[in-house]
Amino acid sequence: MKFKLNLVTLALIANAGIALPSIAVAEGYGLQNANTAKVKYDKWTCKRCAIDTGVSGTVGVGVGYNDSSDIRSANAFAAEDEFTGKVDADLNYVSESGYRASIEAQNLGMENGSLDIDAGKVGQYNLNVNYRQIATYKTDSAMTPYQGVGSGDLTLPDNWQTAGSSQDMSQLYSSLNPMELSLKRKRAGLGFEYQGEELWSTYITYQREDKTGLKQASGSFFNQSMMLAEPVDYTTDTVEAGVKLRGDNWFTALSYSGSSFKNQYSQLTFDNAFNPTFGAQTQGTMALDPDNEAHTVSLMGQYTAGRTIMSGRVHYGQMTQDQAFVTSGYGYQVPAESLDGKVDMSGINLKVVSRINRTVRLNASYDYSDRDNKTNVEEWTQISIDATTGKAAYNTPYDITTQRAKLGADFRLSRGMKLEAGYDFRRDERSYQDRETTDENTLWTKFRLSAFENWDMWIKGSYGERDGSEYQASEWTSSESNDLLRKYNLADRKRTMVEARVSHSPIDALTVDFGARYALDDYNDTQIGLTESKDISYDVSASYLINDDMMINAFYNRQNIDSQQAGSTNFSAPNWYSVIEDQVDVIGAGFSYNNLLEKKLRLGVDYTYSDSSSNTQVTQGITGDYGDYYSNVHNINVYGQYQATDKMALRLDYKMENYKDNDPGNQIAPDGIWNVVSFGSNSHDYTAHMVMLSMSYKL
Repeated sequence: MKFKLNLVTLALIANAGIALPSIAVAEGYGLQNANTAKVKYDKWTCKRCAIDTGVSGTVGVGVGYNDSSDIRSANAFAAEDEFTGKVDADLNYVSESGYRASIEAQNLGMENGSLDIDAGKVGQYNLNVNYRQIATYKTDSAMTPYQGVGSGDLTLPDNWQTAGSSQDMSQLYSSLNPMELSLKRKRAGLGFEYQGEELWSTYITYQREDKTGLKQASGSFFNQSMMLAEPVDYTTDTVEAGVKLRGDNWFTALSYSGSSFKNQYSQLTFDNAFNPTFGAQTQGTMALDPDNEAHTVSLMGQYTAGRTIMSGRVHYGQMTQDQAFVTSGYGYQVPAESLDGKVDMSGINLKVVSRINRTVRLNASYDYSDRDNKTNVEEWTQISIDATTGKAAYNTPYDITTQRAKLGADFRLSRGMKLEAGYDFRRDERSYQDRETTDENTLWTKFRLSAFENWDMWIKGSYGERDGSEYQASEWTSSESNDLLRKYNLADRKRTMVEARVSHSPIDALTVDFGARYALDDYNDTQIGLTESKDISYDVSASYLINDDMMINAFYNRQNIDSQQAGSTNFSAPNWYSVIEDQVDVIGAGFSYNNLLEKKLRLGVDYTYSDSSSNTQVTQGITGDYGDYYSNVHNINVYGQYQATDKMALRLDYKMENYKDNDPGNQIAPDGIWNVVSFGSNSHDYTAHMVMLSMSYKL
């Protein structure tokens, strides 16, 4: 073999200490004696290695008009008001000294806006500031006769006339006022990371989330109740910190996570809209979510030994709650001023993955978690608000210990053929439950085939059984249960599941993907309760590149869940049966056309349609429907983007949502049930439109 050696090549070889027995270097002609005075080093500069400094990226602004008669459309448009605006940004700054900064903003100013700012030096430190906003809207047409909505004290009008039933309340309809049920979350955070020497690094983050709004609640007096607007004003502070150590083949980290939750409202008082009966009062009080804290410390690590990777984590945490009890309206002596709740949490996670040879890989894992409720058990005088009576009640210190073990193996049968198999075990030990111990054993296998050109397919099957200790009602938690009743999360169960997926690209421009899933849960030892649940789903999607400028894609998904239940009206053998049929269909398609008008214009349209329905049939001598539930929604987004200049682009979006649902639970008139004062009919049927004009500029 003949080859040429230049000066640079010889220098690299010499520094590497490589012996070249076939090359004789005469005295005075070594590299150390080379004349480099006339070498032009500037010609050796790596032009592709240059790093652009300064500011780069894009900034954008947008303004939109929202036309909607139902506030629920704000969940899709992220805009509650008629006019809305937003700011987008993707900016980067790099200095010659290595300092970097970035700003990423998306829909900032809208209900789903976000902002991330990072600054620091790569490999040394980084400072992060972030902000998120999320809003969820239910309705703005809930009707209530109560005044003071949004506060912790709900009162009825001065001229309110109580009655024995809601139909007899003479001032009900004249006192109704609309209100909005929605929740808004705003989250701001600050984080710092520092990379020490090669061995270690550390980090700390702080985050505060404020959640405000109104949500639906209810207040009761014996068998009479009123729908109430519960105020939400939560503040959650979260701190995370840790130290990481890293070696050539190992990694470990010690971390802390803590959170503090505070509710600005400890209680909600409300007037009784009905005539006080059975000793009921004219005003009621309900306790709201109490302040609480949670703290967790964990130690994790990973070690690589040849073809084997071992990792593990141990953690210990504690949750506490010690807010003073709400005793308004409770005329009995309480055994303590506060719950003084305390729950200890501990756990361990271990995992080993080892490649035995080129064709076999083994993996095993073990997880242990323990929830130890150390809250004192006290005796309380019970106040009856329903048909269940009792002289005393006890707070129940629920404990649960869970152990999971998994063992699996991967076998490479040949090129493009792979077989996986495994065994999963789970044991749950519960205190003060109808069943103290449940065991789940599952066997599964998966076969993957990609040997054929342009094909990729796999199929997975599993079978599992759950059983456990003797099933018996707990005197702490059950006083009226039928002996034949089995809770679905504790009952014996046989689960069979099959999943499959096929992907095919018959030509370079076309990709088709199909998947299906079948799962059957058979509660074989249940006479009263959930006896069977069947889940069938499938989906298909395709994308086609018509040419270099046009692309189309489409998908369809369906899921059917059928459940069967048995019950008894006389605390004996089952004498009524029900079938619940749930179905969800989702369809979508999109089309885009690029490089129009001298490669300056892009047009596109995206469409989705979803339809969900549920029907419950009950048989007790005769068969009848509880009433169908359905909801369907059409979403369309038509857009066009025009590149006005090399740096400036304009975009116009038109969005439409057509939504309709039929929920019998949301179609109850304020006096539709004699012993309930409801929020009225809150079903949705609307068509909303939004137009957004935005501009982006490339720096």
